[in-house]
Amino acid sequence: MSTVHRMQPQGPETNPVDGRVRWSPVKSLWFSTFLVVAVVGGYHTFSLDAVLVGFVTTAVTLCLGHTIGLHRLLIHRSFECPLWFEWFLVHLGTLVGMGGPMQMLYLHDIRDWAQRHPRCHSFFIHRHALWKDFLWQLHGSITLAHPPRFVVEPRVAEDRVHRFIQRTWMLQQLPLAALLFVFGGVAWVVWGVAVRITVSLIGHWLVGYLAHNRGGRDWHLEGHAVQGHNLGGLGMLAMGEGWHNNHHAFPESARLGIEPGQLDVGWCALLALRKLGLARGLRQPADLPGRPELIRLDGNPAKNPVSS
Repeated sequence: MSTVHRMQPQGPETNPVDGRVRWSPVKSLWFSTFLVVAVVGGYHTFSLDAVLVGFVTTAVTLCLGHTIGLHRLLIHRSFECPLWFEWFLVHLGTLVGMGGPMQMLYLHDIRDWAQRHPRCHSFFIHRHALWKDFLWQLHGSITLAHPPRFVVEPRVAEDRVHRFIQRTWMLQQLPLAALLFVFGGVAWVVWGVAVRITVSLIGHWLVGYLAHNRGGRDWHLEGHAVQGHNLGGLGMLAMGEGWHNNHHAFPESARLGIEPGQLDVGWCALLALRKLGLARGLRQPADLPGRPELIRLDGNPAKNPVSS
């Protein structure tokens, strides 16, 4: 079992199995409010320009914000960038609507930590029916009986901007909403905020559910409670996040689509940022240390793919 450095055991009883899922009022009401506004408001304010605004803001926040800013940078440190640009990317990631930077570190790492054990609570591995997992993930949270200690590295925990974004993560929507209102009125706010957040939250949950239950696999991690799967076409639509078997195998890689034909939109964006001088040190599987539990399923030696 490989470790997750931010999740530290508090004693021999620390485990990801014993726990209870409960309704999370804040999480549930946050999602439900945007869902109602998106459905009702989206119907009454439908127009081509509003839909385009919703599409563009969703694509930008998911690509630059979620997969690049929060996932590949803040969580896995798979590349480097100027600090001011990191703040900007994390802000965009917070606009997706799942939480602030510290919250996203915790939500990602507790799941990652649990999945790397031989057994873990089913909340972490999407093993229930679609409807039940939807209720659990978008309206509930888990409380472990014996959780690990969550320790954020000082460079993030003591960063005044990251701390501010965490304290005000819900309010981070307001500047964008005001800008959209000035240029497009209520319709742009509905589609650029409510519809965007609703689509992003449902899409993130659905990709996670599918990526842990079906799809192709090139890699197997011995001793892990759950395996990631590659989702083909969804790999592109999810900005590269659908290549989840690859990500389980090489979590610190900035490139998720590592085989020929695996289009990774996030990686393409990172290459563009590198040309602009805004990203450097982009790590690929060949740049990472080997993992003894990693097995290549086609029978070839489990060498990390060569960087290109």
